[in-house]
Amino acid sequence: MATAAAEACLRKGLTLAPIGLTGPDIEPSVINVVDNESGKSASVRLIPSSSEEEKDSALIGLKIGAVGGGNLVAIDYTHPSAVNGNAKWYVENKLPFVMGTTGGDREQLMTDVGSGDNFAVIAPNMGKQIVAMQAALEELAVKYPMAFEGYKLEVTESHQKTKADTSGTAKAVIGSILELSGDNFDVESDVNMIRDDDKSMAFGVSKEALNGHAFHTYTLTSADASVQFALQHNVEGRTVYAEGTADAVKFLYKKIGEGGSGKIYSMINVLEEGALE
Repeated sequence: MATAAAEACLRKGLTLAPIGLTGPDIEPSVINVVDNESGKSASVRLIPSSSEEEKDSALIGLKIGAVGGGNLVAIDYTHPSAVNGNAKWYVENKLPFVMGTTGGDREQLMTDVGSGDNFAVIAPNMGKQIVAMQAALEELAVKYPMAFEGYKLEVTESHQKTKADTSGTAKAVIGSILELSGDNFDVESDVNMIRDDDKSMAFGVSKEALNGHAFHTYTLTSADASVQFALQHNVEGRTVYAEGTADAVKFLYKKIGEGGSGKIYSMINVLEEGALE
């Protein structure tokens, strides 16, 4: 996902920092990011996130090169276990960031970032159309709470095998649906998570997309089973998320340039401002 986001940034006229962080168990290396659509490319040196001294030294150099750091924004796509530690590091170093990583302690995440006067966009999904759907569901739940009272919810979501946690998008959508139905659905135990290639293909995922997809189906069924509503969004590949991530970076640049105190934004904020291209 990080590579796709980097390619999208190049495509949208942004400049990649020459240094990026990678997992603690990965050897330092240099990668060449190439966006085939625009023909732009950039080399990025990856350093392990566990190398504290090198990480801090690299950030100081980047901030100097970015005129005090005002034009430097981090993009975070990592493992759920790294969410809270990464966020604390961004706040401690006054580094604005866009986080598409799901999982971790979300309540603690919002507390840590909110108390640090940091600019950030934090969202479980960066895709424009999916964000719009989430916003519509939230509004529907506010305007017509319990409109589906008595209906039973079933949720199935399929992702690539490397995704360790339940989809953050699914959790957000489920939250709105529960406001509409009042069902006792447990988001931690009742979601049917598919992380198996054969089962994913049986669910409709093409073989080519097994390493990068997000297929979600939410079904509401009346108590007597005579009425059923289904909501489905299926994505193969990562382009839609990468494009939204780059738009979020540009949105954050604008907010930083306007001055004022730091703030946590969502992708709905980005959408409402017309910043999703």
